[in-house]
Amino acid sequence: MNLAGWFAGLPIRHKLLALTLLPLLGVLPLLGAGLLWWGNEALDGLLRTKVRADLAVAHGYFERVLSEVGASTAGIAESHALAQALATPGSDVDGLLHDRARREKLDFIRLLPTAVPMTEGTAVEVLDAEQQGLLPPTLRERVPVPLLDTRNAAPSARRVEERAMVLLSTRAVRDARGNTTHHLQAGVLLNRNLPFIDHINQIVYPEGSLPFTAWGSRGTATLFLDDVRISTNVRLFGSVGEERAIGTRVSQSVRDAVLGQGITWLDRAFVVNDWYVSGYQPLDDATGRHVGMLYVGVLERPFTLLKWSALASIGVLFFAVMAIAAVVSLRWARAIFGPLEQMEATMQRVEGGALDARVGELGAAAARDEIGRLAGHLDRLLHAIEGHTRELDAKVAERTAALETAQQQLVQSEKLATVGQLTASIAHEVNNPIAVIQGNLDLLRELLGPEATARVAPELKLVDEQIRRMRLIVTQLLQFARPTEFAGYVETLEPARVLEDCLVLVGHLLARTRIELRRDLQATRPVAINRQELQQVLVNLLVNAIHAMEAAGDGGTLQLAVRDAAAAGGSGDTVEIAIADSGPGLAPELLAQLFQPFVTRKREGTGLGLWISRGIVERYGGDIVAANRPGPEGGAVFTVRLKAENAA
Repeated sequence: MNLAGWFAGLPIRHKLLALTLLPLLGVLPLLGAGLLWWGNEALDGLLRTKVRADLAVAHGYFERVLSEVGASTAGIAESHALAQALATPGSDVDGLLHDRARREKLDFIRLLPTAVPMTEGTAVEVLDAEQQGLLPPTLRERVPVPLLDTRNAAPSARRVEERAMVLLSTRAVRDARGNTTHHLQAGVLLNRNLPFIDHINQIVYPEGSLPFTAWGSRGTATLFLDDVRISTNVRLFGSVGEERAIGTRVSQSVRDAVLGQGITWLDRAFVVNDWYVSGYQPLDDATGRHVGMLYVGVLERPFTLLKWSALASIGVLFFAVMAIAAVVSLRWARAIFGPLEQMEATMQRVEGGALDARVGELGAAAARDEIGRLAGHLDRLLHAIEGHTRELDAKVAERTAALETAQQQLVQSEKLATVGQLTASIAHEVNNPIAVIQGNLDLLRELLGPEATARVAPELKLVDEQIRRMRLIVTQLLQFARPTEFAGYVETLEPARVLEDCLVLVGHLLARTRIELRRDLQATRPVAINRQELQQVLVNLLVNAIHAMEAAGDGGTLQLAVRDAAAAGGSGDTVEIAIADSGPGLAPELLAQLFQPFVTRKREGTGLGLWISRGIVERYGGDIVAANRPGPEGGAVFTVRLKAENAA
């Protein structure tokens, strides 16, 4: 069973509940989950973007300091005072250099002879123990950094980092004739250079730049030699005071990405004792080798608290809106299906014989809308039916008691007259609620709009079809009551095509049986008749044939033929439509009165179908004949003969 068929078979209560709750319980949670996911990703992306910008600021300052070291060294090497001191024997060159270094905020400076090969330039350099002779003794004390065990760090046998990371600049010193007489080296030591790293942190994260300081929000900056923190403002884990985490190491994943692959890391990372949104950028020496890292980051916990607080608030808001909407929608849905179920229960009681059953009073809200008015129409219709039925019963009883010896034909004529009057009254009463249903169905489409209407298009189409069917039934009832006043619109039809259309209408009956369908559609000429009336006749014959084969057992053969009468040996002005079944056939006594009113062999039938069908066909100059099929298959065959038109 497909989904549309399953949904169409549900009670209207379940349909309304599904249409009401599906958007609330399906769409809203998905929308909320998507919003939560998007909010989480957006906030994380904003944090990463901020750290990227912070890292760019820190690296820009680092490059500026490196450039200033180069400019200061070049200025000293090219100064007139140094040239004059070198040209004057006995001058205090060392004192001059150290005085200028102090003024330029250089940690060390020295003058080397030209015999030592040097390359001019300014870069980050790493000095091993043999290369640290240019550092004064006070600076060499800052170089060794004991390594501390750090979670997730790469395994290492080292216990102390004894190398020095410096900002080193080398410049040539030339005499008046432009000849190089010496090389000047100067720079800044980065090991344990706390003022330098604190200044970077102050530039990147000035006072008041970070929100949520009450939640512990803070920014950090660090310089790494290889994967070891040699200068940082990150506090050591377990530290009671302000001891810095110098000597701790970065995680192996960050080390492999930044130092191994030379990429910039922008993600959350565990830094010493907490999670930070971090940025790591490699630092290269003069040869392009990755020798260290520059790091900035912000504590993740305050932003995480903010993020989950905001997302939780959104989730609670969505849940509250969904719950309120569900309650309101359920109340509105109940106001629709409650009266409909009450009307259905009333109709079931009427079908059970309780002619005095009525819908009665509805709720205050339902009584004012279209459904309430429809319930009122139904009560008035039931009242009219009860009156006519009681009147009919009284008349029948009266005629039966008074005319027990009258001929059967007279009784039947009386019944037909009374039924005609009743059907005319019923038809007029039904037309009013049909018009109300059609009008409000059109209004419902306008109120729902194209998008919502498309979702229930199959159900609305089914309602439209049933309304058209009801109108046709009303018309047919009026035809039955006053056949001379209602003539259908005559059009030229291909009988084979009309027969195929009728098969669609009885397809649900064929689908539940094992009846084999055979077609022999050879007619070449059209007929002039009303399409709806011809369909009524053919559907009645098809249904009778299917019921006859069902009564005889499972299976059978339904044979359909459409032919020109000339091909069957008749007049060339007739087209015949033959419907033959393989059922038990027609008894001789039934054949004699088959087309008389109230003749039927079905307990649930009225005996009017064939009588009405023959009347319709005769109105257009045709006829219906019935016979038993010859041969072993047996069964009955009904042939509809219609006047043929000239082919177009």
